[in-house]
Amino acid sequence: MASSDHLLTADQLNANLGYLRMKRLIDIIGSFIGLILLSPVFLIIAILIKMEDPKGPVFFKQVRVGKDETHFHMYKFRSMVSDAEERLKDLLALNEVSGAMFKMKNDPRITKIGKFIRRTSIDELPQLWNVLKGDMSLVGPRPPLLREVDEYSSYDKQRLLVTPGCTGLWQVSGRSDLGFNEMVELDIRYIKERSIIYDYKIIFKTLRVLLGSKDAY
Repeated sequence: MASSDHLLTADQLNANLGYLRMKRLIDIIGSFIGLILLSPVFLIIAILIKMEDPKGPVFFKQVRVGKDETHFHMYKFRSMVSDAEERLKDLLALNEVSGAMFKMKNDPRITKIGKFIRRTSIDELPQLWNVLKGDMSLVGPRPPLLREVDEYSSYDKQRLLVTPGCTGLWQVSGRSDLGFNEMVELDIRYIKERSIIYDYKIIFKTLRVLLGSKDAY
């Protein structure tokens, strides 16, 4: 782990204005087109979610930590039972990854339609709205939960210096098999090397992973 003398700073990362402006333009265009083209999918998934659990909402809204530790509401299609957050405390001991994350492959809180939309990552599509708003980018580190950030070291917090993304280097590098420390290292590597070409490579690799993956959770 790097010493505090070698940590990334916001000034370093904000210096490349050309990249940041182009990235934001791509985010706006990409998310806007995506929301329009995928609207039929949104409607079908909404109907299926309501058919299985009429009382629960279609969308799941959760507070996440974004750039510079700002808080925002991230949106997903609801893939769990309505009281999933309340039941989490009973499952924490069964966490299958190390560090400040919770992952459980056979999570009993997941609904039937939830298993499908998670396996195909369709549950993540509403995050295009977050991208359009500017809370997120198409590519960037995964936006963490508040309770996860409470456990972060100053080294880990480097991943909060940039706008979080719908996909990133961690997601296309075996996310279900990697622990927290590996995720941090991949995120910091991306932050140091990021460019428009690098972002496009990650987006295309994400599409390949989604088309061939059966293990996302």
